[in-house]
Amino acid sequence: MTNYPQPIEKLIESFAHLPTIGPKTAERLVFHLLKKSNKDIEEFSQNLLHVKDKITKCNLCNNFSEINPCEICNDTKRNGSILCIISNHQDLGAIEKTHNFQGVYYILNGMLEPLEGFGPDHIKIPGLINRIKQSNTHIKEVILAFNPDMNGETTVLYLTKILKPLNIKITRLARGLPVGANLEYADEITLTEAINNRREI
Repeated sequence: MTNYPQPIEKLIESFAHLPTIGPKTAERLVFHLLKKSNKDIEEFSQNLLHVKDKITKCNLCNNFSEINPCEICNDTKRNGSILCIISNHQDLGAIEKTHNFQGVYYILNGMLEPLEGFGPDHIKIPGLINRIKQSNTHIKEVILAFNPDMNGETTVLYLTKILKPLNIKITRLARGLPVGANLEYADEITLTEAINNRREI
């Protein structure tokens, strides 16, 4: 058991509460910070405070932003008739990095996780329905962009059921074998999707 001074122990404990950060990693981070100058530590602290002070959530899509509505929802060059529904903010970042999607987003802040007791009440379903119904530019298509796992599939099925009565086109991301994958190591679901989503060449 460690016997560090209390301020160090407290900081290790704080870091260990962050996602994917275990006690050992938290300890390494704290001792790394202790080697930094006061100026570096002050800058680090200020950046943490600024995130809380200056960042808000977009009331249209739930994206983190310095303005409300966010830059994406405010961008008149984007196609407001195509709405991409995603689980979290990191997914938005991943899609934006492709520079191929020019529609708008809605972040659910999670997915349905039946085994964990995480149901429809835990994600932003009412806001999604309002976003679609109150859209300035009539939404003609929603893209369901979720991980191809059990929770993603459950979320897709649930959203499809509640969105169908709105009479809008519902699509999902194509799935299949990633570049560089070996057929012999691919799971059955991935192979099935690759076959079903085959394209003419």
